[in-house]
Amino acid sequence: MDDIDRYLLEDLGKEGDITSNSIFTEENGCGHIISRQDCVVAGLSEAKQVFEKTGSNVKLMAKDSDRIFKNSVVVKVQGSLKSILTGERLALNFISRMSGIATETRILVDKCQKINPKVRIAATRKTTPGFRKYEKKAVMMGGGEPHRYGLYDAVLIKDNHIKATGSIVEAINKVKNYVTDKIIEVEVENETDALAAAKMGVDAILIDNLDPKSAEFLAKQIRQVDENILIEVSGGINQNNIIEYAIFADRISLGCITHSIKSIDFSLDII
Repeated sequence: MDDIDRYLLEDLGKEGDITSNSIFTEENGCGHIISRQDCVVAGLSEAKQVFEKTGSNVKLMAKDSDRIFKNSVVVKVQGSLKSILTGERLALNFISRMSGIATETRILVDKCQKINPKVRIAATRKTTPGFRKYEKKAVMMGGGEPHRYGLYDAVLIKDNHIKATGSIVEAINKVKNYVTDKIIEVEVENETDALAAAKMGVDAILIDNLDPKSAEFLAKQIRQVDENILIEVSGGINQNNIIEYAIFADRISLGCITHSIKSIDFSLDII
């Protein structure tokens, strides 16, 4: 059973779609999924899988990551009305949420890369449990990057690791003795920790919760120690202030592009 099977089971339970089963027998029909807003569309491949699992035939009228306009038809689905209506909400949930993430990411990417073409916009692990891979995929559809998928694929030494260990140096040493084949990144909030981490040759330093001027000063200090260290910034960054960070950062990570976005309005109309 894959994710989509589980999501369908969540909707159908043991009884199935009792409304549609009461009204229809074998009637066939056609439905169009229509965008009610301009957006960057995402989640189309997942919607296709949903309808195929319910027994419908699907034709995609756009590609994931396309910029589309209000009233665009992005999916045409044909089959029994029961199969179409069974998959309707799940398909729309995929497209609406993933398109919201892709659209917000694209806005930030375009805004920042006008200032600094090399800066990257990244997701965080602030995601919906069970839906992370789709939310991070949507970030990529919008031109961003996924960052870590979990606690297993890269090291990120955070404030609580440092507090519990006693010092940033001790935390880095412990990690280096344990991990040999992963990226090592350290979160810092002050100059002392930032320079200590830079001198220990970590791969990336995350400057967290500093205003733009303080973060830029710290980034310059780090690069004077090791110009090859990737500088990431995070914490309190939004559309209004992101350009101030984009001027100097290599990567900007934002939880808001996955946990606080507004879904794009799509609907399925039976034709």
